[in-house]
Amino acid sequence: MKLLKNLLVISSLILFSVSNAFAVQKLTTDIVVVGGGLAGLSAGLAAVRGGASVIIFEKLPGLGGAGNYPEGSTGVGTRMQTRDGYDVTVQQVFDAAIDFHHWRANAAVLKELLFHSGKTINDIEDMGVPFKGIKTMFPKEKSLHIWHCYKNNGASVVRAMQKEVYAKGGKIFLETPVTKLMTDKSGKVIGVYATDTAYGEKYEVKAKGGVIIATGGFPTNDDMLKKYVTDSTGEGMLEPIFLRGPMLDGRNGDGINMAKSVGAGLAGMQAVAGNAPYLFDKSNPLIRQFNGADSLKQTRTALSQPFLWVNQTGDRFYNESQGSSFTNVYNAMTSNGGVMYSIFDESMKQKMMNSGPLTPFNAIVVVGQKMTELDKGIETGIKQGYAFKANSIEELAQKIGVDASHLKNTIANVNKFAANKKDTEWGRNPEHLFAFQDNGPYYALKGIRAFFLTLGGVKINAQFQALTTHGQPVQGLYVTGQDMGGLYDSSYDLLVEGSASSFALTSGRLAAENIIKTQLSK
Repeated sequence: MKLLKNLLVISSLILFSVSNAFAVQKLTTDIVVVGGGLAGLSAGLAAVRGGASVIIFEKLPGLGGAGNYPEGSTGVGTRMQTRDGYDVTVQQVFDAAIDFHHWRANAAVLKELLFHSGKTINDIEDMGVPFKGIKTMFPKEKSLHIWHCYKNNGASVVRAMQKEVYAKGGKIFLETPVTKLMTDKSGKVIGVYATDTAYGEKYEVKAKGGVIIATGGFPTNDDMLKKYVTDSTGEGMLEPIFLRGPMLDGRNGDGINMAKSVGAGLAGMQAVAGNAPYLFDKSNPLIRQFNGADSLKQTRTALSQPFLWVNQTGDRFYNESQGSSFTNVYNAMTSNGGVMYSIFDESMKQKMMNSGPLTPFNAIVVVGQKMTELDKGIETGIKQGYAFKANSIEELAQKIGVDASHLKNTIANVNKFAANKKDTEWGRNPEHLFAFQDNGPYYALKGIRAFFLTLGGVKINAQFQALTTHGQPVQGLYVTGQDMGGLYDSSYDLLVEGSASSFALTSGRLAAENIIKTQLSK
């Protein structure tokens, strides 16, 4: 009997401990931020700098997410531009951007983000983040000279912001996704509910000033992609779009759907930031074409070289010299079924192996860097099904499933263009025109379109408040980064280089500052 009583006492203690461990923690803060990427950390940093208390909830084990990867960000009116002699105004950049979007964009928000982008870059420089300088993918006469490139990509910005948020008393909860927005009887957003997925701890957090959504869009949510991105699947698409991003990626539309659940409207959901083609390698996540084996990186670089690109019928469809204009490549591939083949002969392969690529791919393999592992990469690709080798054009056409007569005619035309050093069909640069050899072997690499980011999201005003479908503010709710909707028409504007990361950083800061100014200073 005594043993039974002891067991009952122990059981009661265990049950008490378990129930206590999972008790709801009720907290209060000035600002709650949902997401710990560039926009979320920027919001948290602005909050603590402005004297507000802040809690940032991040669903992943680490901070930054896709924000660790941007090469640089837009800035207009920066000290760096002044030092380098670039005189560019907000009006010039805005005019170029809004013209690109045919005024089918939220002009007020776009101008607000550009107007404050210079301070964003200056602040990052003041935090000690090293920059490579102002770079461009365009000829100097066409560039706006606004792309401020980081020495160590966006990860350096993430580390700097994280350090200061902690130092100034900000609280960050990792592996703790927000599950629902808290509202009062009037529908005002007054806080959040969150759960620690590692330990099961539950939180109810009230926000005195407001809640800021910063969850990064929905590029990993297949259902949302199929519903909103009209060219992601459907008739004419040979393959679905692939995704680029970290292998551990939580950008599945949480914030957008939470905002929608409390009455927010959506805008621009069809738009994505298209990317250049990737090897159609089902066995390797796209990130490994960035940081995987040299053989894989070099084969991906070979895919993008300006020798010959054809579509599913064996015809050229794009100016191969403009492969770095990745949004245009994505759009052209979309118009051609979502798949392309990059074709070259043995002499072209040897040129890459001995002299390096003619054009770089995201600085993974730079011009002049010998591609000595390319043979190994092609051998692997043949086994995986994205690389092909044949002794004749007819055999190659059969292997990749295109019309042999079309492919032979296409190559004959390219040979004529190479002889005359003038491409009268698509305008490829003369220095990129090479004739194919009469004898094999010939090679083909299969590429599939990919994209960086989704660009649609919640309707907002210039104070970054969420808006209803009819344009009324959803009280207490602010939206930033890739959860913002309506800033792009149908495509990313490559001329405004680095806009996505810049808009994330700037919108996070401005949203927090607006809360402090309008809600916490009353």
